[in-house]
Amino acid sequence: MLVRINSHTFHNRLRSAANKEGAAGVITSSDMPMTEFAIETDGLTKVFRQRWSGREVRAVDGISLKVRRGSTFGLLGPNGAGKTTFVKLLLSATHPTEGRASIFGRDCRIPEAREPIGYLPENHRFPTYLTGAGMLDFYASLSGMPAAARKKRIPELLEKVGLEKWGPVRLGKYSKGMLQRVGLAQALMHSPTLLVLDEPSDGVDPLGRKQIRDILHELEEKGVTIFLNSHLLVEVELFCEDVAIINRGKVATEGAVKDLTAGSGYRLEAENVPEQVQSELQAKARSVASRNGSLKLVFATREEANSAVDLLRSQKCEIEHLSRTTSSLEEVFVKTVEAAQSARLTEESNAGKQ
Repeated sequence: MLVRINSHTFHNRLRSAANKEGAAGVITSSDMPMTEFAIETDGLTKVFRQRWSGREVRAVDGISLKVRRGSTFGLLGPNGAGKTTFVKLLLSATHPTEGRASIFGRDCRIPEAREPIGYLPENHRFPTYLTGAGMLDFYASLSGMPAAARKKRIPELLEKVGLEKWGPVRLGKYSKGMLQRVGLAQALMHSPTLLVLDEPSDGVDPLGRKQIRDILHELEEKGVTIFLNSHLLVEVELFCEDVAIINRGKVATEGAVKDLTAGSGYRLEAENVPEQVQSELQAKARSVASRNGSLKLVFATREEANSAVDLLRSQKCEIEHLSRTTSSLEEVFVKTVEAAQSARLTEESNAGKQ
């Protein structure tokens, strides 16, 4: 069962998802083929053609990705990079020009393949005349969830997202952050095994973002695969294990967050360092900053950092801090996108000269 996306037709395809005896609208692991990957795409491509000019826009251009079952995966990219189109291809809300995509080993174009998915779209629009509880009941019923299961599940989810007192209140009185949280609740109605979230923290205050992270961590511990798009790179870095950065429809880089942000050096800070020792360490360090006996150094290797620690201790200096240098995910993102754009400009320039 897939709850709300921007297509009534898509909902109608999925109405039979929860009508399994004894399932009460919950998809179990026995309903899905055993596979290592929750999402797998091979050369996925979507080309849009302008009606009058015939110009082609490759919104998604040969993307091949594998998202491990039970992992937390972030899809990143600048505006217009193709992130939302990629998600629509996974949900079969639009069809690929080339390539394929599978959900838990099944072709995503098959309605049954999308049954385990919960989805929160970006810029969702819920009918504002409905109450929070009424909206959850409405979309769960569209997916075929039995009335008894809906009645039990709705108060549980409203409490989980911190809106237990707002269930009887019309959505027109909800703030943007509250709408995001009730939107997350509708995506969780049928206890999905794959949760697809498009900008889930958009408009949510810091306390609300932490609450959403806590909910997602709880789902992660239960083995739910979580796939999200977000411009809040700090949130992605805090939550996701793996990421892919796309630019102009192509994958620019991908990998584990800890690997992408890992630095290539060691930062050492010490106090009360004699000038003679400072001079000796400065000759070996990659970068140095000193002030009033306080010394900050960066070494290229672990061996050089350990050697510096030994020297400082032998001189009875106070070591304040020692750590591996890292880059933030935002720094990695900016460098990756800038490199991809520079490579594209060079390619276009070379093509123009031919």
